[in-house]
Amino acid sequence: MTFDERIERYLEIIDDVSFPTVKEWKARHPGEKVVGMFPVYTPYELAHAAGMLPVGLYGAGGKIEIDHADSRIQSFVCSIARSTLELGLRDLTRDFDVLWFPSICDVARNLSGVWQTNFPDQAVRYIHYPQNMASPAALIHYRTELRQLLDMIEAAGGGRVSDESINRSIAAYNVQRKLCGELYAIKHQTPWMLSTYEAYVLIRIGTLMPVEEHIDILREVIPEIRARKRQSRDFVRVILEGSFCEQPPLELLKVLEESGCAIVDDDLLMHTRWFTGDVPTGGDPLSALAEAYINRSRYSSVRHYGNTSRKGEFLKKIRESHVDGVIFAAPKFCEPALLDYVLFKDELEKAGIAYLGFEYEEKMGVFESIRTQAETFVESVMFFS
Repeated sequence: MTFDERIERYLEIIDDVSFPTVKEWKARHPGEKVVGMFPVYTPYELAHAAGMLPVGLYGAGGKIEIDHADSRIQSFVCSIARSTLELGLRDLTRDFDVLWFPSICDVARNLSGVWQTNFPDQAVRYIHYPQNMASPAALIHYRTELRQLLDMIEAAGGGRVSDESINRSIAAYNVQRKLCGELYAIKHQTPWMLSTYEAYVLIRIGTLMPVEEHIDILREVIPEIRARKRQSRDFVRVILEGSFCEQPPLELLKVLEESGCAIVDDDLLMHTRWFTGDVPTGGDPLSALAEAYINRSRYSSVRHYGNTSRKGEFLKKIRESHVDGVIFAAPKFCEPALLDYVLFKDELEKAGIAYLGFEYEEKMGVFESIRTQAETFVESVMFFS
């Protein structure tokens, strides 16, 4: 299978809202459980250590109509919340035994409650992340939260999960994060060798399969990518900001790149690059995960801060990425992204850095307006900077 054929095959799996990889895994592992993980970050390691399959739950991606969800959740909230609920109401998530919703916004909190009411046979947990990261109690709080998550999946799976099992899972996800980081290093250093569209598909497929299988895929494709015969292109280097939860349509990413933007960094699928280094193994794994989240995780509009600010981390990323501009692509009705847009664009204006901002939805089908905006943005950067 060629690289392009591989991308097309993975895209077919991603677009199939019946979760075929989950069905295949359950057929191979009768009686084992599946844990659905809502974005932006959830501790996949705990489910994996319990012998369960952690699966990314990123909505329907515009592949189904919202026929039932609007009668149970507000119609003026983000598409990912509505389409995720629609998947449940159409019985497409019946293979999920447990669902975790992280404390990223009020909509996620509401969705976890709505889910619990509508699907009482599925175990649901709303993960409370620390709010005051500078407090000495933050580490204790989050470790306690992790312990409660572990208690939940132990009860669902019927067995105790050992520290050794969790440390092995942490080690596996350390490898996955390192390999995803290598993909992004290629995008940053030689963006013409790997498009954001391709990188997204390669990383997203990992949310639908065991981490070991994803590691094997990445180990195979990274040398292939490095060996590609592609000429460098005179594109504008940009970072994509604001798409940390609801994922943009892949066609939108294509449009941006076709318009002359080399997206050298982004906040898509952040859980695969959440930590800035390896999570230590060998000691207390819950403390290691808690400490890494508090002290060594990347900035996000839905992660609270202690002594550092999101604004400072955002500006640092711009400097380290050596970009010509920033594209703010925020999901419609996403309050965290839209609030940070106001903060960040003010800083960019002070620094004289070009930016473009627009909103999107899962079910967008027409991109000509965004294409025109992107082309105008590229021309303004190339010819008037």
